[in-house]
Amino acid sequence: MAIKRYKASKDNTITNAYKLNLSTRGTGSNMGASDILEVFSIYGQQTTSSAELSRILLQFPIDTVSADRLAGIIPAVGSASFYLRMFNARHSEQLPKDFTVNVLAVSQSWQEGFGLDMESYTDETEDAIEGSNWVNRDSNPVATWDQIGGDYHSSSYLAGSTMPNYTFTFNNGDEDLLLDVTTAVEEWLDGTQVNNGFGIFLTSSQEAHTTASDSSVLLNAEGQQTSFYTKRFFSRSSEFFFKVPVLEVRWDSRVMDDRGIFYASSSVAPAVDNLNNLYLYNYIRGSLKDIPHSEDLMVSLYASYNDGPTGSSLITPVAASKVDTGIYKAQLSVNTTSSLIHDVWSGSVGGEYKTGSISVKNFNDVCVLTANDYLQHTTKITNLKHSYGKEEKAKLRVFTRPRNFSPTIYTVASTDIQGSIIPSASYEVIRMADGETIFNHSTASADYHTYLSYDESGGYFDFDMSLLEPGYMYAFKFAYFSSDDWREQKELFKFRVESN
Repeated sequence: MAIKRYKASKDNTITNAYKLNLSTRGTGSNMGASDILEVFSIYGQQTTSSAELSRILLQFPIDTVSADRLAGIIPAVGSASFYLRMFNARHSEQLPKDFTVNVLAVSQSWQEGFGLDMESYTDETEDAIEGSNWVNRDSNPVATWDQIGGDYHSSSYLAGSTMPNYTFTFNNGDEDLLLDVTTAVEEWLDGTQVNNGFGIFLTSSQEAHTTASDSSVLLNAEGQQTSFYTKRFFSRSSEFFFKVPVLEVRWDSRVMDDRGIFYASSSVAPAVDNLNNLYLYNYIRGSLKDIPHSEDLMVSLYASYNDGPTGSSLITPVAASKVDTGIYKAQLSVNTTSSLIHDVWSGSVGGEYKTGSISVKNFNDVCVLTANDYLQHTTKITNLKHSYGKEEKAKLRVFTRPRNFSPTIYTVASTDIQGSIIPSASYEVIRMADGETIFNHSTASADYHTYLSYDESGGYFDFDMSLLEPGYMYAFKFAYFSSDDWREQKELFKFRVESN
């Protein structure tokens, strides 16, 4: 699993906009229970120079994220990226274009509240009812914001001292918000800053122009004398499972085990292509277990004789590193003409731990492929079930071979048909009811969070079914990198997620 989502733990819209009478501002209003979040700036509605603003407060359960990291559910610092995701809510009002919002860490605690009214602003907290608003951050009479409209970390970022400042630009206006906020989240996880969530609002150059300040309006002489009305997102109260604000964690969980596509070194290949990744999986009674005293685990390669290693090592022994419980990795190259060699894993304390076999390929013997040879493949998820429980975590095995593959009669009669190993492969998830793509290919991302792992048996990936809404049919779809481009495959592999 290389994707995990944390839903917002609280959110709210705060505003100083005028009520319907255009004489009283809704600065005491709270919208913490609304299914919509809203950002806008209105200039010149009440008078020719009046300013009305709306801002969003949003917080995520960082304590849960921290606990998951401690439990190894998500990777350590430096190995995961955190993305703030908010989803556009269509509406019948005017939609602004070409505008930019600040996404800043909130510097004081605040309450969500129970208000619903986003039109008349009648759900007011004032000083006695739980909830934040334009003036107060909670129901305590003295718990006002230091600055009306909320308090935010806005100074230049200095690690361990201040918080980063983010912006996001909407060109058409109807885009979702997808923003890498890793640095801010890591500050919270490290404990150097208190998690009070994010504030989302138009930049000062696009919030309304004001030449004076009072108890409802901030001075903003550099602001716009035009309106940006209105951008709306779904809130955490939304009935739509995939539209609530989330903190999405992405990481590269690929295991790229080259045992099945192991190449001898060649002068015709770049140095990086002469390297092979080898993995050792230490299964004990069906479970992966760490090898005792494996701190100095080394790998050697030997020529084969009578199906066993012989002679001296073909390479200087290479150090192996632990990847996960019971899984070890080494990266190496070898210059050999042998078609079969053996990898021997050993340590200074335990001696020889494991011995494997490797069929060696040679770059010089590979035929030159035409551009159309591998445009399409035949694919099958060999262990796909018809349905999964909503808390199930599935490990899915993918068998692949070229669509134009024609086995000989001898091959069919004497052996199992061998699949192809595709080093670069990605999956996406589609909801069948409406064709909406729930998780896109990450082929244009540096996170590689939808890439498949592979070993000598082919490709595979893990998927957490809790990411999907129960009661619907979904499908996996694949894309493979071949002939210098990504090729989306035609097959859909359908499955259903159930509530139990």
